[in-house]
Amino acid sequence: MRSVIYTAAKFSAAVLCSQSSRKSKSFISAASFHLRKMVHYLTEQRGRPNSTDYRIYLKTSDGKYISPFHDIPLYVADEQECGVPPKKLKTNEILFNMVVEVPRWSNAKMEIATKEPLNPIKQDVKKGKLRYVANIFPHKGYIWNYGALPQTWEDPNHTDKETTCCGDNDPIDVCEISSKVCVTGQVIQVKVLGILALIDEGETDWKVIAINIEDPDASSLNCIEDVRKIKPGHLEATVDWFKKYKVPDGKPENKFAFNGQFKDKDFAIEVIKSTHSFWKALVMRQKMKGDEIFCQNTSLCDSPFKCSDAEASAVVQVAAEYGEPLAVSSEVDKWHFFAK
Repeated sequence: MRSVIYTAAKFSAAVLCSQSSRKSKSFISAASFHLRKMVHYLTEQRGRPNSTDYRIYLKTSDGKYISPFHDIPLYVADEQECGVPPKKLKTNEILFNMVVEVPRWSNAKMEIATKEPLNPIKQDVKKGKLRYVANIFPHKGYIWNYGALPQTWEDPNHTDKETTCCGDNDPIDVCEISSKVCVTGQVIQVKVLGILALIDEGETDWKVIAINIEDPDASSLNCIEDVRKIKPGHLEATVDWFKKYKVPDGKPENKFAFNGQFKDKDFAIEVIKSTHSFWKALVMRQKMKGDEIFCQNTSLCDSPFKCSDAEASAVVQVAAEYGEPLAVSSEVDKWHFFAK
């Protein structure tokens, strides 16, 4: 769904040094940034919300900048090995970290900026304008907490044998179906229930169905059929949403592999594993090219890419200072009606 290429771009050290010296004083002032504390991570907002310069950077609980694309482990078990305190979990459950990009009911198309240093979350832009998803009756904005699994990548050069289409060049997407409305930049632990294969403009765009393990229904939801029983209509609404969400922009309805049927949990986990392998290959290719990727922090698990705290901080220093949100056009609240 996202049009950006893939990983954090090279960032000129000369540019960083010259710009950071001009902004060093404002960067350390209390008014220059805004922090929101999550469970194990902090988010730092830069720029003005609802503007093209708005960014959300992620940090560890001790203030080290990280990439939500590369630094947060895919598996919760790996995160615990890195020193993050574990939650009380079922020992036989495979749990994944999910980076929330878009809270349920909201319209702004927020996404991990895979081409920028540190890969902050920003609002997508098309033809110079910020992107918002339309409200297609009876839906209001996104109907789940929407985000991505870190350390995954849908390879655009790989043709999936099941869908016969290539990947969409992004981390794998997640539709998180719990009752709680999350916050952009929040990192939650989820268990996977199934997966949907959207074919978006000729590309395979997997949609993982998952639930936050802190949701009261999490213990009762263990497979895709449980979703049908406990949340009747939600899966059908999900297919309808993805089929029609681009229609207000003048595009045709989206198509699906497997006739729009959801695949089960085991199938979904195998897809996730393959995208994790593609991610590993991606970062190793970038290493062999000699790219300097300011995205992976030395305090986390071993990585082929390292950067100092000063280098990571310099990336954020050159970003616009946090400010009051800009007004959003009333057009974003418009209802769109289409015949079934």
